[in-house]
Amino acid sequence: MAAGFIERPLPQVEKALKNGLFNVSAICGGQVVGMGRLVGDGAMYWYLQEIVVLPEYQGKGIGKSIVNRLLEHIKSAAVPGTIIDIGLTAVKGKEPFYEKFGFLVRSTGMGQLMEIQE
Repeated sequence: MAAGFIERPLPQVEKALKNGLFNVSAICGGQVVGMGRLVGDGAMYWYLQEIVVLPEYQGKGIGKSIVNRLLEHIKSAAVPGTIIDIGLTAVKGKEPFYEKFGFLVRSTGMGQLMEIQE
């Protein structure tokens, strides 16, 4: 098992992915090399979950593309004219990556408030 990862039974992983709000996968040569997903209530609270890129594919813009796609989905799916809360928990040392997207370090992880335009 890789450091920082917990092995999960496949049925649990499948159910988690199915119950998420939106999933993004980065595929190279038929292999998933990165992923991210959204969880939350789909209205007021959104949470970026499991933003992962295989080490050998990091530094190539894949993580940036995944986060941008997730944020684009939020903007298109949220209720216009509202302010929403987007949260995430960053791996220690990765906070600067998320700060580039407007996330701030909070006592409970990272997050940002976003106004959804009408």
